[in-house]
Amino acid sequence: MSNPRKRSKRFKADPAKARTSIDLTHLLDIVAGFSKQTICVVGDFVLDEFVSGEISRVSREAPVLILRHRRSESYPGGAANAVNNLVDLDAHVLPVGVVGADEGGRTLLEYFRRKRVDVSGIVRDSNWVTTTKTRYLAGWTHTTEQQVLRVDYEPPSEISKATQAAIGRMARQFARRAGAVLMSDYGLGAATPALARKIRAKRITLDSRYRLLEYRGARITAATPNEPELESAFQTRIATDTRKLEALGQCALQDLGLEALLVTRGKDGLAIFERQRPTQHIPIYGSDTPVDVTGAGDTVIAVFTLAVTAGASYLEAAHLANYAGGIVVMKGRTASLTRSELEAALRREVTAES
Repeated sequence: MSNPRKRSKRFKADPAKARTSIDLTHLLDIVAGFSKQTICVVGDFVLDEFVSGEISRVSREAPVLILRHRRSESYPGGAANAVNNLVDLDAHVLPVGVVGADEGGRTLLEYFRRKRVDVSGIVRDSNWVTTTKTRYLAGWTHTTEQQVLRVDYEPPSEISKATQAAIGRMARQFARRAGAVLMSDYGLGAATPALARKIRAKRITLDSRYRLLEYRGARITAATPNEPELESAFQTRIATDTRKLEALGQCALQDLGLEALLVTRGKDGLAIFERQRPTQHIPIYGSDTPVDVTGAGDTVIAVFTLAVTAGASYLEAAHLANYAGGIVVMKGRTASLTRSELEAALRREVTAES
């Protein structure tokens, strides 16, 4: 006879959207195994800057606000944000990419060194410009800040062949040491379909902003596009038509030879597609009025990849990614998620079901 004190609690979402029960205590076991996993992240490293100012007055020179500077903050963005999330989830991370020999590059490298991340796979190229996205936020003394302007500093040219070769060597080397390779392609040239085809890994997960379908034949295990990226790939509008979502999801699954496709849908939650399995729709966790969605996709693929590497099914990994996404969008700036935060959310669900 089973011990009632050890009986698993189960979370079941709206049956119209998710018909499969998820064992929450098993999800906690999976998260407990995060610290034993090694993930190689290959991608485009970005520095996210946030400059906050208090609205002082309207300029007499032009119809624009004058902001009294409050503070400036910097956070890892793009592939660097995926790395940051994995580190805060206690995984061992092997990042591969390129930064410039500039202030943005120094900031990112110093940030990761403070967290004791092995940065030997990040090439520092004096001819490269570290992509920096500077967001200006304005507000009154007791009001919520709002973004009023964003300025992007981007490389004026492509990555050199020598740097591409160095990235390729490090990616192939680190892939052999990792349980998974996470490719974060923001279109800057460090993560490419050509490189993906050369990597041999236990599993490869992909987040590609502009060229999802170009990864055909690259042995990608799973991909995590958002709905607009899926629409762009197939030049089709989904809107509220779940039949179109189903059709595009199945096409992407087949065209890329994936085992799983996780589509993030904003306030409409997630949809997880798998071979020979019915599509599962997962409602969002938490509020449908996020504080800041910057970098949430990086958190989703980080948790999804880490969970699968730790032994989760794709559906279980999707649920964990859903919890993670719901937590980070309620934070400000480019946020990361800690393992303790994820565990606390799961324990609250267990208590609510008891």
